[in-house]
Amino acid sequence: MSNQQQQQQKQQLSVFDRELSDSNNLSDYLVYGNASKQKLSIAQQRIALPIFQLRRQILYLLETYQTLVVVGQTGCGKTTQLPQYLVESGWADGGRMIVCTQPRRVAAMSVATRVAEEMSTPLGERVGYAVRFEESINARTTQIKYCTDGMLIREMMIDPLLQRYPVVMIDEAHERTLATDVLMGLLKKVQQRRPDLKIIVSSATLDAEDMFNFFNQRKHANNDVDVDKDTATIISIDGRNYPVDIHYLTKPTLNYLETTVTTIVDIHNTQPPGDILVFLTGQEEIERIKHSLDERLSSETSITIDGISYVVDSGFVKIKTYNGHSGLESLVVVPTSQASANQRAGRAGRNKPGKCYRLYTQDDYTKLLEQQTRPEIQRSSLTALVLQLKSLGIDNVLNFDFVSPPPLEAMTRALEILYALGALDDDARLTTPIGHIMSEFPVDPQFARMIIASADYGCSEEIVSITAMLSIQGLFVNQNNHSSQRHQFTVKEGDHLTLLNIYNQFIKRKSDSNWCHEHQLNYKAMLRAIQVRKQLVAYTKKYGIKLVSCILNSKNIDVTVPIRKSIVTGFFTNAAHLQSDGSYQTIKDKHVRKRNNN
Repeated sequence: MSNQQQQQQKQQLSVFDRELSDSNNLSDYLVYGNASKQKLSIAQQRIALPIFQLRRQILYLLETYQTLVVVGQTGCGKTTQLPQYLVESGWADGGRMIVCTQPRRVAAMSVATRVAEEMSTPLGERVGYAVRFEESINARTTQIKYCTDGMLIREMMIDPLLQRYPVVMIDEAHERTLATDVLMGLLKKVQQRRPDLKIIVSSATLDAEDMFNFFNQRKHANNDVDVDKDTATIISIDGRNYPVDIHYLTKPTLNYLETTVTTIVDIHNTQPPGDILVFLTGQEEIERIKHSLDERLSSETSITIDGISYVVDSGFVKIKTYNGHSGLESLVVVPTSQASANQRAGRAGRNKPGKCYRLYTQDDYTKLLEQQTRPEIQRSSLTALVLQLKSLGIDNVLNFDFVSPPPLEAMTRALEILYALGALDDDARLTTPIGHIMSEFPVDPQFARMIIASADYGCSEEIVSITAMLSIQGLFVNQNNHSSQRHQFTVKEGDHLTLLNIYNQFIKRKSDSNWCHEHQLNYKAMLRAIQVRKQLVAYTKKYGIKLVSCILNSKNIDVTVPIRKSIVTGFFTNAAHLQSDGSYQTIKDKHVRKRNNN
């Protein structure tokens, strides 16, 4: 490193650095053994993280290259520390903002809360978050913004070059969600217009070479090895806070749920105190495991121990798959990937030495599990993706530069559906006003079209309520208990009308939590539905969609008819005929699906 570069780095030192530079022995601040990190000051906790040792190198590489690929194990401090390092070294000065994206809303909100605590600032001031239907941001004071990938894509509809952000950090890139892949493709295009834009791609388990090759604008010829011309580079952060011992089964299990229960009980009876994190495929399995544990362990539910020490990995995951021919999405339980398994194991070593119990053999891990999870963009409906790209002015979506190109069949079907919904014209361009309005709504295109149509049918109040209810998860406290309390809400015309009935009853009872408990409804989910509905109402007013109620204005007619017509306008591809054997056959693609008797 030249003297000039060293001088530049020295000038970048923050107050945080200067306070620590007086220490002759950095290890005085580190934590070993079973000492609780919560007894340390926040500054000491930050120093103890593995990423701290590479802070100056990271800042130097970011000054030198356009894109920095950071690979570090879970718990090394990537997510919480990197944005703070950037703020401390002046990247957020002058009203600018560091943005860090997360694949999921819960992660964006929780990480923002943690970083705000570390920076001793109220959430929403210097540190904030933005997720769908909710944000806590101060446009004048926020320096670090955590948001979902999808929210940043939506922001690009207003500011395509993201002028306020000097650095964009894409975190947890290994999950390869659909929005993450689209965002990376868009940011690569932005960098060509904004050479000053810095991109950080970080992950615990990531094929770093693929990310390097994707973002590196300098393509090497066969005989060209001049790395000084690269625009991207890779840095690896070794080590996590504490070691994690991996344990495998000696032979495959016939029932991994029963083995999960046995493993949890064994850990509880034989291992030192510590929380146990179990990875399963969904709520049904979680409730079965909980029921089994309730039978085998008593008087233990009130004990809460700080910090996860043990991970039980079932080896399976439920992922979304998409059939481009039938146009139907489904959730399928499949073996997890090696990368995901390693990510799961890392959860055990964040606060103390941990152990991971994998309910499969080491031979299965090596031979049967894929190295990486298949990117979501290759197994999802692309209707919303194509609409977003069109709204960003990318007309030739088939030639868009994806990290992993999606199936041509899925792209073609997305174009067909958008054309049938009226969002695209004969030249595959956004229509006015329907296409532009649909692209602005923070819901899937089918829902947006349904809301637009509902004004013509005179039931927009009801359709907005249904859309809000369909936008939340975990509505019922016990998914498998079909009690009489729940059946009293059922409407014969279908689930959409049932959800509308639940919402209206909740509002009628002035959002009573006791009423929710009595009817096995998730009170927090219902409150969120109210908030989502308020956001959707704001969008309807913004675009001049008149809010009218078919229930309030009914004149002895079947009020479900206009509601069902609106639903069909958006979801006509799901229309099906009931067959004599009880199955359903879609009208368009003749796809057969068996009837769910539940």
